[in-house]
Amino acid sequence: MRNDYFEYRHLVGFEETNLVGNVYYVNYFRWQGRCRELFLREYAPEIIDDLNGDLKLFTLKCDCEYISEITAFDEVSIRMSLFELTQTQIEFGFDYVRLGDGREEFVARGRQRIACMRGPNGATKPTRVPAGLRTALEQYAEVRRSGAADPVHLGGAVS
Repeated sequence: MRNDYFEYRHLVGFEETNLVGNVYYVNYFRWQGRCRELFLREYAPEIIDDLNGDLKLFTLKCDCEYISEITAFDEVSIRMSLFELTQTQIEFGFDYVRLGDGREEFVARGRQRIACMRGPNGATKPTRVPAGLRTALEQYAEVRRSGAADPVHLGGAVS
């Protein structure tokens, strides 16, 4: 059975918590980035070489809504789904789920919008989502996220 998300599992360490003992908010954003990187590594490794060239993935917007606290030694599944794919931009959704005792508890949700850009620093311009990345993402395009208000879009106007 195919999932409609890419999953990154993470075991929370003490260094990710604050003085109160819950996970410090910035770590949710780090996990989004890590999940995205691992997706690229597994499904679009040729993009890594392109990123060493002139391709840039600019994060335009990133957010997270916290539902329940996570603490040290909680195992968390960060589940990345495709919300929108235009000619030059990608929007991902992230569900954070605490795993344990055979149960899953939804603890947070986030989104991240990125733009594909090319060119030297200071003179970058929007570029189409590379074919290899588009192909890797298309496996998620057919499936709508359960409970999501936004359908996945392919194509669209150049942004």
